[in-house]
Amino acid sequence: MAKVSVRHSDREDIADINKVYGGPIAVAGTLQLPFVSVELWKARLTTPAPGMYSFVAELDNQVVGHLGLSVLQNPRRKHAATVGMAVLDGYEQRGIGSALLQAAIEQSDNWLDISRIELTVFTDNSHAIALYKKFGFEVEGELQRFAFRNGEYVNAYQMARLRS
Repeated sequence: MAKVSVRHSDREDIADINKVYGGPIAVAGTLQLPFVSVELWKARLTTPAPGMYSFVAELDNQVVGHLGLSVLQNPRRKHAATVGMAVLDGYEQRGIGSALLQAAIEQSDNWLDISRIELTVFTDNSHAIALYKKFGFEVEGELQRFAFRNGEYVNAYQMARLRS
C-alpha cells in the first residue's frame, strides 16, 4: 500500500481541497455547505487568518485530505488551537486522517507550544470519534442541536486533547 504524505498546502492545491470538502460524506461530516465555490477556498487559503496552518495529505500524488489548524488569538487562549479536517470521499479508513492529525499534533506540541487542541465532531461520526480518541482526545461535552444538516438538527461532541 502506498504511503500517505503530509505537507503544507499551497495555491496549486485549492481546487483539490475544494473537491475534498465537496463530497457528500465530507459535507455531512463537517460544517461545509454543498457546492462551495473554488473562489471561497482561494480566499481562505491565500489570505489565511493569523495563526492558521493548512495541511494536505497526498496518496499517489493526489490530494486526498485536508486539515486546518488554527491557533486561538485571544491572549488568554494562545495555548489552544482548533482543528478541522476532511478526507476525500472514497479514501476513508486508509490512514489519511491519522497522518493529518499526527502532523498537526507534532506542529502543535513541538513548534507552537500548544497544550490544548479542540474540535467538534458530530455524534454519529463514529469513525472520526475513534480516530480522535486514538490520538488522546476526550469528549468534554455534548452540544445539543449543534448544526442543521440534511433537513434536521444534529448533536456534536466537544472534544479536546491536552498535552501532558
